[in-house]
Amino acid sequence: MARRRVGNTLALAVLALVAEQPRHPYEIAQVLRSRGKENSIKINYGSLYTVVRNLEKHGLITATGVDREGRRPERTTYAVTEAGDAEMREWLGELLSVRVHEFPRFEGALSLMGVLDPDQVSTLLERRVEAIDAHVARGRAELAELTGRLPRVFLVENEYELAMAEAEARWVRGLLDEIADDSLSGVAEWRHFRATGEAPAAWVDMDAADRELAPIEAAEHDQEATTDDPTG
Repeated sequence: MARRRVGNTLALAVLALVAEQPRHPYEIAQVLRSRGKENSIKINYGSLYTVVRNLEKHGLITATGVDREGRRPERTTYAVTEAGDAEMREWLGELLSVRVHEFPRFEGALSLMGVLDPDQVSTLLERRVEAIDAHVARGRAELAELTGRLPRVFLVENEYELAMAEAEARWVRGLLDEIADDSLSGVAEWRHFRATGEAPAAWVDMDAADRELAPIEAAEHDQEATTDDPTG
């Protein structure tokens, strides 16, 4: 992925909205909210002004005028520059076409769940599924409300998020079934470990075999760390 001069998603949203037409920051915030983007983009009015200033500093947007309505503070209107338009198109194209693993926290927790009792994990996962179901129900209601006033092209990310949540719930329910009926590969060893505190022989042998590869992987990691310049 290319290193961006202003790299958060809110910056991309600002570029997209001022590419549609020149807008001032308050209007940008209003449009993001009216189109329901708060579910997919973290919007903070204070940070929005910082993003706008950074985009202007890097020549990606430019001020086109200042206006005042009554006693309200002056509002500066911004438009996308040629460089900003190119950045937006390249950045958006990259995000749409290139899959990047983002290390979700839930995925990390799943990788370490073996230190807890299987029954405890099942209870926690059941709680998660209940929360997902409630979230999807709220999301479907919100989507129905938005569908009544916005074209679907502005709502596909809401559909995607709900589809991913529903897929997660289905997958977790399947995992719960496999834990419950002991059909999950390795669950017997997992239960033995939690009951006795002793790592099963199969786990010990597996770790010993993997340890043979560890020095090579560590060396490769160290080499990458020394060649990667975090300042870009």
